[in-house]
Amino acid sequence: MDDLDIHPARDEELSVVAGLRWHWVLDNGDRPATSRDAFAGDFARWARENRGTHRCLVAVREDTVVGMAWLAIVPRVPTPRALDRRSGDVQCVYVLPGERDNGVGGRLIDALLDLARELRLERVTVHSSVRAVPAYERHGFAVSSRLLQAPA
Repeated sequence: MDDLDIHPARDEELSVVAGLRWHWVLDNGDRPATSRDAFAGDFARWARENRGTHRCLVAVREDTVVGMAWLAIVPRVPTPRALDRRSGDVQCVYVLPGERDNGVGGRLIDALLDLARELRLERVTVHSSVRAVPAYERHGFAVSSRLLQAPA
């Protein structure tokens, strides 16, 4: 596992990250609405345009991107105690099937939480698949009775 490098996604890695996102859709039994090449270009452009609010970390082994994780940064309404308030939402943690169950996902989660602390975010949330809930719990996430959601 020592040969695994986790770092912010570089411009030249964004098309590979788009491929991971493409595989995620297929893995979940969905059908893409566009071609993979068109999606890769649109995705890379979106990632560059949204760097201020969406940070992508990648896991790289031997020059191959094997996983990704995104942290969405959300501004919060100021209070008299704190004008600059932000929270984070973990999105799109994906590890290639051959790299699963060996700690890559956990290392990506830890790296996102480190980034959240560095950015001084108030809290980090995640909407997880059932399969991944234990992984998030192992890395400090817990169910909150105060976090509610409603369909839009």
